[in-house]
Amino acid sequence: MAANRAEQALVEQWRDILTLHARTQCELDRVLGGHGLCASDFEVLDVLAECAAGGPAYRVQEISERVHLSQSALSRLIARLEKDGLVRRCACPEDRRGVRVALTPKGRALHDEVLPAQRAVLARMLADG
Repeated sequence: MAANRAEQALVEQWRDILTLHARTQCELDRVLGGHGLCASDFEVLDVLAECAAGGPAYRVQEISERVHLSQSALSRLIARLEKDGLVRRCACPEDRRGVRVALTPKGRALHDEVLPAQRAVLARMLADG
């Protein structure tokens, strides 16, 4: 019986994590949508913002590992951000098959504008989590 209770507690904890994630994701999408972004868009911009201005760009694989998107989903997202003028892709000098991605000045400005709102949502949603 104790094993069943421990297992049930584990399942409830997992479901609580999923609920918190879903609620936070929805709130981020709602707030960021006013800036033309979704939560995944901002996550990519946020990762890229860590690169020094004008410094080296991240490889797509490095971004993928940090934002937890599949290669194909990330490629589509990057293509959309590039079309919007927020990121630029360039060849990877050490691997001709590789691609690096960096923020454009427009992307950096949007990131800087939206950052406080995104962080406020995280603080509010995760305060009780």
